[in-house]
Amino acid sequence: MKILVAGKGGTGKTTVSALLSHFFCSSGHDVLALDTDSTPNLAMSIGVSPDISKSIVPLVKNEDLVEERTGARPGESWGVFFNLSPEVEDIVEKYGIKIKDKLSLLVVGSIDSAKQGCLCPAIALARSLLKHILLKNDQIVIVDAEAGAEVFGRGLAEDFDYMLCMSEPTLRSLEISKNLIRMADELGIRNNVLVVNKVVDEERAIRLVKRVVPGVRSFFVGYDPEMSSYEEEGLSVERYPKNSPVVVGVRRMFDLLFGR
Repeated sequence: MKILVAGKGGTGKTTVSALLSHFFCSSGHDVLALDTDSTPNLAMSIGVSPDISKSIVPLVKNEDLVEERTGARPGESWGVFFNLSPEVEDIVEKYGIKIKDKLSLLVVGSIDSAKQGCLCPAIALARSLLKHILLKNDQIVIVDAEAGAEVFGRGLAEDFDYMLCMSEPTLRSLEISKNLIRMADELGIRNNVLVVNKVVDEERAIRLVKRVVPGVRSFFVGYDPEMSSYEEEGLSVERYPKNSPVVVGVRRMFDLLFGR
């Protein structure tokens, strides 16, 4: 199963990605978590120490690796031929970080060519790697993304089984989510789910969702006033209190969507 956790910044994508990774792992699944954000921070949330997290170089920023696999160094590709289908089969094994026996993390970095300014060698490597991973059927893959499925585009987006679109319980945030879900539908993602985070008044949030994003399966995750403290301390999600509204809400969603 391949799951894309998407949405605008600050909605809790990384926390939800980390919690789902641990929930699947605890259920006996082999899990690979991918961080494809331009400012990746899934490592600390999933259980890598703060010091080690700071030292991780995303694959798209690893210039030696990009040059080795594509034949061109990032920043030197204008007018230079490079391999658009580089060898990627061994990258997870070589660069993945083992969190638990059945849980690994790979920090890819942004695959958004608009942020890089071109379809550069680093983007070619990252996209080939993602295609290779998404086509494998022997593990759960959870992708923490910085935007929506449109960043992946055709040829990658349709390989996801689910997109969990993160939102806050506000009109502006839900309007953004509505557009992201529409684009994911158009790109062929089979199951698009709205996850409304930081909810204080669930009844009010439900009414707003029914008005703005009708007909979309939705889950609601409560607001935890201690979240800023957890993040200041660099806690992994496994160290969050079990009765945290965030843990409880994401667990409920996991059981209903994937607990079969």
